[in-house]
Amino acid sequence: MAERKPIPARLDPVWERITSDAKEAIAAEPLIGGLVHSSVLHHDSFERALSYRIAMKLASEEMSAQILREIADEVFAAEPALGEAARADIVAVFERDPACHRLVQPLLFFKGFQAVQAYRIGHYLWTQGRKDLSYFIQARVSEVFGIDIHPAAKIGKGLMIDHAHSIVIGETAVVGDNVSMLHSVTLGGTGKEDDDRHPKIGDGVLIGAGAKVLGSISIGNCSRLAAGSVVLEAVPACKTVAGVPAKIVGEAGCDQPALNMDQILNGCPGE
Repeated sequence: MAERKPIPARLDPVWERITSDAKEAIAAEPLIGGLVHSSVLHHDSFERALSYRIAMKLASEEMSAQILREIADEVFAAEPALGEAARADIVAVFERDPACHRLVQPLLFFKGFQAVQAYRIGHYLWTQGRKDLSYFIQARVSEVFGIDIHPAAKIGKGLMIDHAHSIVIGETAVVGDNVSMLHSVTLGGTGKEDDDRHPKIGDGVLIGAGAKVLGSISIGNCSRLAAGSVVLEAVPACKTVAGVPAKIVGEAGCDQPALNMDQILNGCPGE
């Protein structure tokens, strides 16, 4: 009888799927073998691969990839919840974005996913009082990806940002779990007071392209903000708002608009 191999102490199906997808990508296109090996297959964990990828993206003459990678490795080791959030984020992208055909794609190519993981590192550093380093990461994310997330903002897990160009999330903003947003979304403040001035987005909210949510207002769980809306007042849970300024135009149309990703005002697929 063949010797039974021990079960690994920590099973990681997300990382296993990523490495499997990476091998398939190389088989399909050998010319990207160097990129895939250095970014994925050379590493023994998802966190190590993330550290490498973020460091390579944000490196500049002002701060080397080696230093950034050491910072990221330190943060992931200190806060395991960041790796859990990253796994939820990458699965969210794979499940909600029809342009994502392999789980490895966001890690290699999708700036929304990469920017959010860099923000998570900056946010942890912010909570540890290392604010100047947090600001540096914010600045580099903005320069490289065109996404500006203040390191003090609080963002839940399972976030999917599609296309991700021109996203702005302010200092006192809060984003719940399993939120989906498209490009050119602003979660901004009003006035110049140094206090709680940014939106609070509930769980499962879908924010359409170009929507602007301004001020310290609450957006209820599982609501839907139509593309191009300017939201200036609180939105109850499970409602759809549209217009400038945004008004309630109906129910959200389904239980989980952020998961269905349907932006048509009359409902969600299959309902």
